[in-house]
Amino acid sequence: MAADPQTRDDAWAFAADSAADLGSAIARLLRSLPDRPRLLGLGEPMHGEEALPRLRNEIFRHLVEHEGYRSIALESDCLAGLIVDAYVTKGKGTLDDVMRRGLSPGFAGSAANRELVRWMREYNRDRPASDRVSFHGFDAPIEMTGPESPGRALAALHGYLSAHLDDDLVPHTVETVEGLLGPDDRWTDPAILTDPSRSVGSSADAGELRLVADDLLASLTAQSPRLIRASSRDDWWRACLYGRSATGLLRYHAAMADTSPARMVRLMGLRDAMMADNLLAVAEQRAGAGPTLVHAHNRHLQRDESLWRLPPGWGPLEGRTLRWWSAGAIVAERLGGAYAFVASALGAAPHHGLGVPHPGTLEGILSALPGNRHVVDPAGLTAALVAAGTQPVPRTDTSADHGYFPLDPGHLGETDGVVFVRHVAPGRDA
Repeated sequence: MAADPQTRDDAWAFAADSAADLGSAIARLLRSLPDRPRLLGLGEPMHGEEALPRLRNEIFRHLVEHEGYRSIALESDCLAGLIVDAYVTKGKGTLDDVMRRGLSPGFAGSAANRELVRWMREYNRDRPASDRVSFHGFDAPIEMTGPESPGRALAALHGYLSAHLDDDLVPHTVETVEGLLGPDDRWTDPAILTDPSRSVGSSADAGELRLVADDLLASLTAQSPRLIRASSRDDWWRACLYGRSATGLLRYHAAMADTSPARMVRLMGLRDAMMADNLLAVAEQRAGAGPTLVHAHNRHLQRDESLWRLPPGWGPLEGRTLRWWSAGAIVAERLGGAYAFVASALGAAPHHGLGVPHPGTLEGILSALPGNRHVVDPAGLTAALVAAGTQPVPRTDTSADHGYFPLDPGHLGETDGVVFVRHVAPGRDA
């Protein structure tokens, strides 16, 4: 298709912009949608390529300065994200400390993420509280070595209730909670990832803690008028975040103890469900303050069911295809047109072992366009492909570490836009 001049003319009909200014191009794309989204999901096809969060920063700055966006949510620890938000909105802490403690380890070392946090703090410095941009992590407190103990979240939730309610209105004592938790290392043992028998998640203590967490959450709701008046709506919202995190982690730990073949799928689904709950809470909290840009992997934000064929190195699971509903799919069903999803894709990234894409793939078709960056209207792209009689084939090269997830031709209809970068070189902006 790339060599066909007529096809190339059709391609220019579907490319919304040869995007020197990505922010403006995204804004024009959004104005073409039937509804203005409250959550705009901007996906990336792989982690670890700095050009992608730099593009995100460029888009976010434009959306804040010209389109009224007032928050960003990243695929990072939702509890640690409170540290970042306190820094960017109120100047608490130092940038070095906030980067170390406020982002998940895989994102804390990113120069683009550091620049984002620094820019947000400078943007907010002389603005009234009502006009400041806020930061949210929306991932569960789960790292590559496994989920954290629910202790941090339960202690914060219990502490909030105890600070503002009489003792008889707080269902359990802190001693009860701490006794059931025990030492953190019994929850965080990395060996649990491959040995479910080592998980505490199915123990009697964990079962009791799930009831305790449910009771504490019930009090948070039942006493919400009193609690909000005694503290603030933001303080109550943070307590809800602690409660969601505690109950979500306890469910996740229970799934870690599962010995059935469904264990991995359950874990993937539970993580995305926690992500979705956090995004819905952000949308509710920020409803009157402007839309939110959400940045995460395409597979977490897409409207379609997520599929992952496990690459070599997964032992007996190698080659198995996992299927679960992404956070984006869950949120889209709840919010309808108030959720929009723009995927990102790369042509070539040689330093990741990602070569020039086959011309019959979506990435190969887009690589035939002149220029390096484009914001693409999927409906226009689909129409051009139909007019050309072309059916794209799935891309099969996935980078040296299997970290690149290609565009799925079957998902175009559930995507509101595509940011495409034809070539990325190491250490350079796209």
